[in-house]
Amino acid sequence: MIFGIGIDVVEVERIEKSIAEFGERFVERVFTQEERAYCESQKRPAIHYAARFAAKEAVAKAFGTGIGKELSWLDMEIRRRESGEPEVFLTGAGEQFRKNHNVSQIKISLTHAQHYAAANAVALG
Repeated sequence: MIFGIGIDVVEVERIEKSIAEFGERFVERVFTQEERAYCESQKRPAIHYAARFAAKEAVAKAFGTGIGKELSWLDMEIRRRESGEPEVFLTGAGEQFRKNHNVSQIKISLTHAQHYAAANAVALG
């Protein structure tokens, strides 16, 4: 059963500008240490940051909460499996929300191009 679906598109330039303007304050507020390490290891980090930003927004939309009181940026971590498939790892309020609403799985898909990154999420119950 589908609990919810979400989609988000982000301009890579918007993330680049946020990183340039706010630096570590922005990156540490939105991305986990593992996400930062992965993105920074890539040839063009901003594209990977943008894809993870979009994925977190998509998950928040699938949950119907948005980012805020019930779900924070750091309650979600976007990881890569050995196969390359992205997955969502929840902690804190995100994990509690998942349990409270009997969400058994979250499937996500990420994509990016030179100027845009997008993600969708399907929360299954």
